[in-house]
Amino acid sequence: MSRWRRRRKPKPFVEEPHMRGTRMWIQDLREVCEKSFDNYTEGQLKVREMQIEWKDAHKKGEITDLLLEGLDKRAFRLLRSDANEWLEWLDDDKFWNPGWKGEVIE
Repeated sequence: MSRWRRRRKPKPFVEEPHMRGTRMWIQDLREVCEKSFDNYTEGQLKVREMQIEWKDAHKKGEITDLLLEGLDKRAFRLLRSDANEWLEWLDDDKFWNPGWKGEVIE
């Protein structure tokens, strides 16, 4: 008397694409700015380059509208700052936290 061996079908290997989270995007922005802490104009150029990357990622659906808005708010503050303000933004830990809203400008 023989028994049929039941073979399990192998599950297909499906790898989900890795999506970068909010913290990673903010951390990347902070690292770029920190590398140029002593030369704010160079840092501002890098922030502008990153804005292009964000917009491309948003078109691909990798970045939500809310995340893009938060990154753009931070970029706006950094791009409008002078040397002293640049250092103040880099030192402000609340500025780099997800969910930062910024103060209302009227």
